[in-house]
Amino acid sequence: MRYFVAVAEELHFGRAATRLHMSQPPLSRAIKQLEADVGAPLFTRSPTGVTLTAVGTVLLDEARALLDHADHVRARVGAAANGATITVGILGDGTDPGVSRLAAAYRQSHPGIDVRVRDTDLTDPTCGLRAGLVDVALTRAPCDETALTVRALRTDPVGVVLRADDPLARRDQLRLAELGDRRWFQFPQGTDPIWQSYWNGGSPREGPVVRAVQECLQAVLWNGTVGLAPLGHDLPAELALVPLTDMAPSRVVAVWNEGDTNPLIRSFIEIATAAYRH
Repeated sequence: MRYFVAVAEELHFGRAATRLHMSQPPLSRAIKQLEADVGAPLFTRSPTGVTLTAVGTVLLDEARALLDHADHVRARVGAAANGATITVGILGDGTDPGVSRLAAAYRQSHPGIDVRVRDTDLTDPTCGLRAGLVDVALTRAPCDETALTVRALRTDPVGVVLRADDPLARRDQLRLAELGDRRWFQFPQGTDPIWQSYWNGGSPREGPVVRAVQECLQAVLWNGTVGLAPLGHDLPAELALVPLTDMAPSRVVAVWNEGDTNPLIRSFIEIATAAYRH
């Protein structure tokens, strides 16, 4: 039902797949299976997108009601099982000291809340927020902020990750132009283009596709690929991180869905703001 609603609202399989952070073929198969189960076409397909059939229009109203009810059931069951719950998405590096301070402060102020953590890779800067998998995300900007509310927590300078034996690794600082002939990390097709552009230094690049921090580091180690990373992160001795003088800093942010009035999210954001300020 969530897949169907995404396609019905976007009226385009590609945009719906991007919104759901999945590839298009399994989404198309899921919709075809749903149409087989319903026994009628739900969409009229064209090269430019899709439109809802009469059956699809009826199902959209019912699907939204079903999903609302499912969310309500999940909330009631969670409350009955073990009090209130908040699910937090964390991108990439969970060893950030800001996360540790936030966890300690949140436990102290909300001892009865069940905090669930979803660790995510680099392909989804919202950590599953748009797909409804988390309530709030600790991530990095810039990314597509459509229908999201963003609170800046910290700003980190950015450097380039190089193999330690790379001639440029001996430099105290570098400029992006000095890396123009290198191969850079790429994220999978369908990844947020604003996010991809930032980590490619604002220019189109070519290079291997990666999904996780360790894949990035291994690509440098094995192939000499270039990538960017926030300064201050511990790296293996075989790698070096050289500051970039003309790269906009990376913002650590807390993100949640626009209009979400969950009081647990509001308190989480306030505690996070204080925790990252230290």
